[in-house]
Amino acid sequence: MPHTTPLIATIVAGLGLAFIFGALANRFRIPPLVGYLIAGVLVGPNTPGFVADQSLAVELAEIGVILLMFGVGLHFSLKDLLSVKAIAVPGAMVQIAFATVLGAGLSWTLGWTIGAGLVFGLALSVASTVVLLRALQERRLIETERGRIAVGWLIVEDLAMVLALVLLPALAGVLGGSNGEESVPTVQIFAIPADLGIWGVVVITLVKVLAFVVVMLVVGRRVIPWILHYVAHTGSRELFRLAVLAIALGVAFGAAHLFGVSLALGAFFAGMIMSESELSHRAAEESLPLRDAFSVLFFVSVGMLFDPMSLIEHPLPVLATLFIIVIGKSVAAFLIVLAFRHAVGTALTISASLAQIGEFSFILADLGVGLNLLPEEGRDLILAGAILSILLNPLVFAGAARIRPWLETKLNEPYPVVVESKPIGPATAVGEVATQAPVVEVAEAEADEDGPPPPTELSDHTILIGYGRVGSLVGQSLKELGLPFLVIEDSDKTLARLRAEDIETIAGNAANADVLAAANPSGARRLILAIPNAFEAGRIVQRTRVANPAIEIIARAHSDAEVDHLAGLGADTVVMGEREIARGILNEVMGTSPKFDVANQSLDVAVDAPTGTKQSE
Repeated sequence: MPHTTPLIATIVAGLGLAFIFGALANRFRIPPLVGYLIAGVLVGPNTPGFVADQSLAVELAEIGVILLMFGVGLHFSLKDLLSVKAIAVPGAMVQIAFATVLGAGLSWTLGWTIGAGLVFGLALSVASTVVLLRALQERRLIETERGRIAVGWLIVEDLAMVLALVLLPALAGVLGGSNGEESVPTVQIFAIPADLGIWGVVVITLVKVLAFVVVMLVVGRRVIPWILHYVAHTGSRELFRLAVLAIALGVAFGAAHLFGVSLALGAFFAGMIMSESELSHRAAEESLPLRDAFSVLFFVSVGMLFDPMSLIEHPLPVLATLFIIVIGKSVAAFLIVLAFRHAVGTALTISASLAQIGEFSFILADLGVGLNLLPEEGRDLILAGAILSILLNPLVFAGAARIRPWLETKLNEPYPVVVESKPIGPATAVGEVATQAPVVEVAEAEADEDGPPPPTELSDHTILIGYGRVGSLVGQSLKELGLPFLVIEDSDKTLARLRAEDIETIAGNAANADVLAAANPSGARRLILAIPNAFEAGRIVQRTRVANPAIEIIARAHSDAEVDHLAGLGADTVVMGEREIARGILNEVMGTSPKFDVANQSLDVAVDAPTGTKQSE
């Protein structure tokens, strides 16, 4: 057994300290990622004590980026991507150009060359994949319209940075740097000869990206779902998990080495193609633990790059850099989104999401230094700006939420709203026209998305939380029995389907106090928790029990520990899936059939009436 284990030491130190400082940050109501960054600073080369292997940490972090983008792709269809191209493509390009000009202006005041200004400005223009997606996921915005715009914007930025990475070596001599033939390994991945000239490099790059997209849409759409279904039929969960990870990492690696696109972009397309399979939900669950662990290592690796002394040695340039990232770039994105006639709430969300920089910025900085275009001082400023902007990003979101009412009043939403119409009343006779009435105006609905949802008028009703595999079965039974109920759900697609079925919904996470209060728990008769997350369910149980001590609470669990946890917090009945499956099998063996007791209005087991099959999962 070797005594030198830098990989194990890096993982243990990174995750161990990240846990300690993340827990402390959470204790003081600070985002845990702040703790992860501090952990990285402590194990980095710029602080005394243990120093982790920086090159290994960066590679481990890259795996986190791959898995995170793969997970986003699983929830992001090609249709979603194309639906936001009208704003994402021009918006991202204008924002990149504006931020680059600001960065070049700052570099000019510092006495740098034109080439240094170009690299510096580009590095400040592109947002961090991990930070942006984590922020959207925490706010349950990934599947919303503004979330799709932000992710589409991010994809365009990634493509632009891929183009920049292959153009800079060809332009280095013109901009005052070296030819880069011996410099940075990142460039060698793309394997495009520099002697083709600028336009030759551009054409080949675009052809390779287009070839990757075509291969994924034509071959990947057939091969990837087929592999998943084949492995699923083997019945081996271990093989299925391995297949998901192999596809995510394999496609990302192949995309980078064969087609010259970024690892993150390759993983995103792999997830997007896999989302067309019926097994995509299970694939997302299987990749989640590794995705979370490696995304933590990303923040640790960023912290390792940061030299705290730079804040003391170059305070004014650091502040100017931070101003460009947080204020300049955000204001540009805000105005661009408004120019495309979107609501203030959407513009604020997009601008706050982009008010930071990350992994592509580090790659560009290293490339610029390797090509003798960017001075090392520029790389230090980029790292300082990245660290500080990531730390400030939660505060930027909080600030955006605070100024939103004022901006909406000030701007008075001066954009024409789209008014939908639908028939009211019964169907008309032949030749008659159904009465039309205007309903929700799109701009207002979009603007109110972040605010507290309107309270329900229901009383003595059932609150159903979650409308997935379990919740949909429960909801259909409640609907057939004519019992009043509403659904709390955070998936846009599910909400749209429920509203089409005239089922009352509240959009959001029930763990949020405002969302739960809108469901009128104090006047409800029953709370049914159909979500699989026991920790989240526990918070909901506690808040509901405080609001209504007499309410009946039914929850689901997957282990005896979860049953004890939820029961201890106040749940009246906790249904464990495995037990109900066993009960259903025994009922079939014994020839009995559990029913829904309408008199007592309590649900024991969901039954598929036509087939008699018990379904608890």
